[in-house]
Amino acid sequence: MKTATKPLTTHEEFCLKNAAHFVAARGRTPATRTREQFATLSEAQAFGAAIDDGRTMIYAVTSLGHSAHITNA
Repeated sequence: MKTATKPLTTHEEFCLKNAAHFVAARGRTPATRTREQFATLSEAQAFGAAIDDGRTMIYAVTSLGHSAHITNA
């Protein structure tokens, strides 16, 4: 399982360890942004890898709604 290339912050680690789900987001502006929800980090990364441009942002989301950017795929 590949995560970010930089060390994760305390908040990012917390969200990753306590993730209820993961979100793969694409698009620069809210008007064009799309989001897909996944149960696991590897599923979200596979979604981004299928597009193969490295611009899919993967977020970990906790059950309380806290989120953090984990990696791009």
